[in-house]
Amino acid sequence: MSFQKQLSSGEFVVLAEMNTPKGVDISEMVTNARKIKERVDGAIIPDMDNGVMRMSALAGGVLMRQQGIEPIIHVYGRDRNRMAIQGDLLAAHVLGIQNLLVVHGEEMSYGDHVDAKPVDDLDELGIIRAIQSLQEGVDMAGFDLKGSPNFTVGCMIKPFADDTALDQELEKAQGKISAGAQFVIFPPVFDLERLSAFVQKAKSLGVPIISTVFLLKTVGIARYMATYEPGVFISEDLIKRLRRAPDREMEGVILAGETIKALRELCQGVRIVTLGWEHRLPAILDYAGL
Repeated sequence: MSFQKQLSSGEFVVLAEMNTPKGVDISEMVTNARKIKERVDGAIIPDMDNGVMRMSALAGGVLMRQQGIEPIIHVYGRDRNRMAIQGDLLAAHVLGIQNLLVVHGEEMSYGDHVDAKPVDDLDELGIIRAIQSLQEGVDMAGFDLKGSPNFTVGCMIKPFADDTALDQELEKAQGKISAGAQFVIFPPVFDLERLSAFVQKAKSLGVPIISTVFLLKTVGIARYMATYEPGVFISEDLIKRLRRAPDREMEGVILAGETIKALRELCQGVRIVTLGWEHRLPAILDYAGL
């Protein structure tokens, strides 16, 4: 069953984030994909995430299709103007990529090409409107297309520290949904009680909610996120659990698996983010019972 049909039917979906290589050696990406082929419902392919130059998401999406995994590729306006975005979208459809996740590209200052000039011709809402126009057979200049694409489009909610910030994000998400977005991805939240309250509020959007499960690789990462990213709500008890574990790396894997299990009762899917540790995805899925 396709990703779009699963969303429509209300089935729980499992998405693994798979980064493209910084280079042309695709062996590791392909190997990791093959290990989870029958265990996930799709692979999200970031496009030069965190401002780091890598192989494009378009190529990564094609590689996932070749391995039998349905791809969902990032689309954003930081590096491309409206012509390039539309051209890539048409190319994606022709190459068999029918799922898009419209995101906000990170600042160049966070990446490895700090002198690169951002474009930002279209924001997230503008991109979703452009996608809708292409699906209706017309480009942004008003010219008719010779054949129109068809996509399943999602958007993301940025991390939020409190209910006020969440309300603002939900208002933005509602605008994106009105423009054509069909599902929403929540940021990582480690406090399941708090997440449950957030998800209940987000159900007013009327589209499937997919929550992010973030693999905590080290105690240092957990501490950093707890201190500088308050929206993730990492408790001191959770940090102590990681610190006291005999195998801290495996404890993070176990925690991710446990979180996925719990989320089956809260939302319609999960996005598993391992930030380069895709080789750990099979173990996470094991502990999640998937």
